[in-house]
Amino acid sequence: MEIFYSPRFKRSFKKLPKHLQNLAWKKLLLFRESPFHPSLKTHKLTIGDLWAFSVDFRNRVVFEFEETSVQLVNVGDHSIYRKM
Repeated sequence: MEIFYSPRFKRSFKKLPKHLQNLAWKKLLLFRESPFHPSLKTHKLTIGDLWAFSVDFRNRVVFEFEETSVQLVNVGDHSIYRKM
């Protein structure tokens, strides 16, 4: 699966503490292999066609499925949902 990173996602990712960046990267690798792996807790959001998966108990990656790819929209705690 091809994954694209939005400018917002890139900015938000760079602002994460290093340990969260490392954890998010591990989760992204798992997501690439299996988007609905149980440990990711992938779920549909009520905001448009957006989905999210868990990085840890507090942080999420928001994304959108496209025809043959995925667009990563944002990463961070639950406050990112208000910015959608």
